[in-house]
Order: sequence, then C-alpha cells, then structure tokens
Amino acid sequence: MLWEPTPDQEFFRDTTARFLQDQAPPAELRRLRDDPAGFDAGYWRRGAELGWTSLLVAEDHGGGSLSGAGLVDLTFVAHEFGRQASPGPLAPSNLVAAALSTHYTDAHDKPLAALIAGTSTAAWCVDEPRPGSSTGGPPVRIRVEGDEVVVHGTKRPVEAAPTADLLLVTGRTDDGLSQVLVPAGTPGVRVTPLRSIDVTRRYGAVEFDEVRLPATALVGSAGGAAADVEHTRQLAIVIGCAESVGALQSVFDLTVAWAFDRYSFGRSLASYQALKHRFADMKTWLEACHALADDAAAAVAAGVPDAAESTSAAKAYIGEYGGLLIQDCIQLHGGIGVTYEHDLHLFMRRATANRSSHGSPADHRHLIADIALQQEAAQ
Repeated sequence: MLWEPTPDQEFFRDTTARFLQDQAPPAELRRLRDDPAGFDAGYWRRGAELGWTSLLVAEDHGGGSLSGAGLVDLTFVAHEFGRQASPGPLAPSNLVAAALSTHYTDAHDKPLAALIAGTSTAAWCVDEPRPGSSTGGPPVRIRVEGDEVVVHGTKRPVEAAPTADLLLVTGRTDDGLSQVLVPAGTPGVRVTPLRSIDVTRRYGAVEFDEVRLPATALVGSAGGAAADVEHTRQLAIVIGCAESVGALQSVFDLTVAWAFDRYSFGRSLASYQALKHRFADMKTWLEACHALADDAAAAVAAGVPDAAESTSAAKAYIGEYGGLLIQDCIQLHGGIGVTYEHDLHLFMRRATANRSSHGSPADHRHLIADIALQQEAAQ
C-alpha cells in the first residue's frame, strides 16, 4: 500500500504480518489444501483478537477503528493477507459484520458479537449464476408473510459458505432488494462445496428451500436494500483489491530477488537490459495498482459520489495488469515458476480468485463507460 500510515496503523500492520508469517507460512498453506475448512478455527479467533473483524463495526456495537476510517485500516490487514496468501474468511465476515452494525437491532446483537470475537464466521450470499447457465437454479426470492420472511432460491458461488455459521442473503422482493440473516443450520438450507483455484479459499452453492425465519431476521427494511447491496459490493471490491495488490507485491519481490540470484553466462539475469525493460513495465503496473487500490479505499471510506467509479477503475486495472504481471514473473522464473513446489502459484491463485469475484475487469470497464455516459448526459 502507498498510504503514509500513522504509528498505530504501522504497528497494526506489522503485528498482523508477523502473526501471518508465523501461523500461515507456505508449508501450512500447502497442508491446508486438503482441509475442508481451509483454515484453523483457533487461528481465526486469535486474528479476531488482533482486530481483524471489528474495523467496520461501530464503537457502540463493539467495534472501532485506528484512524476513524475503518475500511482504510482494514486494507492494511487485507494487504498482508495478500502478501502471505493467508487463509480465513476476511472479506465475507467483515462484510456481514458491517451490514449488521449498520442496521443494528437486538436480534443481531449476539451474531454480531460472535463475528467480532471470531467464534463465528459469515458469508455474503449475493451472486447468482447467469440466466440460462447449466449450473443455475432459481434466483433467490424473499417473501414477507406476516411476522415471517421466506427465502427460496440458489446463490453461487458464495465465498466461505461451507464453513460459515451465518449467511447474509440478498434476494428480490416484490418492491426491491432485501437482505436476510440466515443461520447456516436453518432447515431448508443446503450448502454444496465447489472447487476453487485458491489453495485455502472455499466456495459453495447455497440452496434455500422455502426457508422460514422471523421478520427480525431482515437486515434493513424489506425492499429497501439496493443502496446497502451496492455499498457492500464496494467494500468487497476494496478489500479484494488491497489483497490482490499484496499478492502482486510478493510475486514481484520474489522475481526481483530471483533475477539477482540467478546467473546465466556469468551474469545475473537482472543485468540484462531486455529483462530490465520488463521489470520497468511491471514496476509501473504495480505502482499504479497500489495507487488505484488506495484511491478506491479512500473514496468508499469517505462516501464520496464517485466511489463507484473509483472501485470499478481499481478492479478493472488490477485484474487486467495484475494478471499480466504475474504471468511475466512466472516466465522469468523459467520452468520452476510453473511447479507446485514454488511459492509463486500461491499468490497467482489468490489474485486469480479475486479477479473473478464481484465482476470481471471487462464488467467494470462497462460500468465505467456507463458512468461516463451518465455524466455526459447530465451536463
């Protein structure tokens, strides 16, 4: 990240980095590849004690931030998660905690406290298969029937769904979007694990078969969640971009060190001018990724009108040029770069998973074009 951190933020970042280096080194990540959860529950609780899960929660509800901008503080954690390709449902649990804090009620007190303490984890069920997809099911509909809400339909892919205790479900009612908090063990909920390119990240397809809950399970008002969903998606993009930039930084640093250590014809690879040109290009891309990720975080944290444009710009650029940077670094490593034993693929997998979450680079370029057209029409 390019932020100029305060002493508290710097201490927070260093503490997180040391914890992740100790608790989730590459050997541990490889071991977790076959673990159904992808992370250890004790590890997550200790991370919560460091403050990973409370930064988007209001102080009145048990949260708090270091700088007054909790999202900016959270990007320091996300960046270190990317640098280490660390396990754990960082984005989903924080997104759900933020939603519960924003629309706090007594019914959400215990679930929110458990998320902050790290004794529970959550998933945000928002994405659905494209219409006509062979993997699809019916889109989620939410009905309000007296003092109950009924949820029916399918969400996929849902990050952290196989391990989540709480599911924040977005669905359409007759008058707009609604969100409902569904305990994962509720009758009628079925979670089917999906394969993931990431070593430790887990996804699932979640089916809701006429799931009935009390009306107090609504997060916000029925039919009035459109703005909340958009804001939560912006939060998710900011966290994912910060994490991806951390992964890109690790890939670049590994490759620079390799180029200086590897010799060919009596010279280090780093001394060849053709490779210097490639490194210069990659460094330019990397610095731009840092800047765009920081700008998006600042825009969303401040709630500025162009936050959507900033998040889409960051998502499109980091997804596109981050992929090019990683592929260049893999090629510069030669044959060892494509082996499972080398650490490069751990970061490639994390960045690739983030690239496809919450819209592809092409999707976000279209969104930026739509915003530009709307601005032009308004002039």
